[in-house]
Amino acid sequence: MRIGVPKEIKPQENRIGLTPESVKTLVSEGHEVLVENNGGFEAGFDNDQYKNAGAKIIEKANDIFNDAEIIVKVKEPQKVEVEMIRENQIVYTYLHLAAAKELTEGLVKSKSINIAYETITDDNGRLPLLAPMSAVAGRMSVQAGAHCLEKNQKGRGVLLGGAPGGEPANVLILGGGVVGENAATIATGMKAKVHIVDKSEARLEQLTEMFGDKIIPEQSDKIDLKKLVAEADLIVGGVLIPGAEAPKLVTKDMLKLMKRGSVIVDVAIDQGGCVETSKPTTFNDPTFIVDNVVHYCVANMPGGVPRTSTIALNKVTLPYLVKLANKGYQKALGEDKNFLAGLNVYKGHVTYKAVADVFGHEYVNPRDAINK
Repeated sequence: MRIGVPKEIKPQENRIGLTPESVKTLVSEGHEVLVENNGGFEAGFDNDQYKNAGAKIIEKANDIFNDAEIIVKVKEPQKVEVEMIRENQIVYTYLHLAAAKELTEGLVKSKSINIAYETITDDNGRLPLLAPMSAVAGRMSVQAGAHCLEKNQKGRGVLLGGAPGGEPANVLILGGGVVGENAATIATGMKAKVHIVDKSEARLEQLTEMFGDKIIPEQSDKIDLKKLVAEADLIVGGVLIPGAEAPKLVTKDMLKLMKRGSVIVDVAIDQGGCVETSKPTTFNDPTFIVDNVVHYCVANMPGGVPRTSTIALNKVTLPYLVKLANKGYQKALGEDKNFLAGLNVYKGHVTYKAVADVFGHEYVNPRDAINK
């Protein structure tokens, strides 16, 4: 199988789909790997490392899209890339389609086979290919939030952990999943006062076992969210509905209750954000202010630490890719229902229900689609 790895072209996205180590594994299985010139440079992997691993270095992305049977990326295809995707080509990457109508329509039109990292499941219904990037984003969210709280960043001018004689900042984490847990790891480590809101009592018990009295667990249907929002210095939005648009938990009206210079870091922005006033930003211009509240909504936060992120991502994406390349998509997806859950768009059909529902497409069962 010929596998192509183009350089990421989303603004400030410095990760790459495969590390040289992953290339070595695929080449040892008899596959050919094409890597775009300097595609991994920003993540700390140079052309020579890829060549030594057995890859061919290709000058232009166009040639990779033209020649490869599988395209491996990190971020969703950009408009210019969608135009290069061929019929029956397999695209394996993060897609986040529920918040991207134009991309969804483009992939449907291309009649390609699109497998999304973020909807592949495990036997417990978790999302193993999303988890490492959620962990990175969760940890970065508190770093970013702490920085945004500084006065020269237009924040309140408070230190997250306080100081002798001064109170620590109030951190409100919405969602106790992977993002929330990792945000709590950093926020408690920085000695902030941390509230975690989640709808699952069992999950809050798990988090309490992990963090003890360093966190204040809050069950979402038993709290006054407005009060918690009003008291927060930093809100981290980490709520996820797999493959679907994030629910808007913090409304425009709630924003008016917040303190001047308080900060929101909306990690859920890839899926539309869980704050009504959020809109995607980039590392070039990461924040904006609404009602005196600083919003940090960088849509690809792990791209800021590309080496750590690329290595962590490959650990979980590679085994599925090897399966895909060795067996072909029909067998690889057909014999693994968890892998099949990653199939979002297949030869002109939407095969992920949440995406079909949000854009009014007919939903086609993925198993029926691949067996036609």
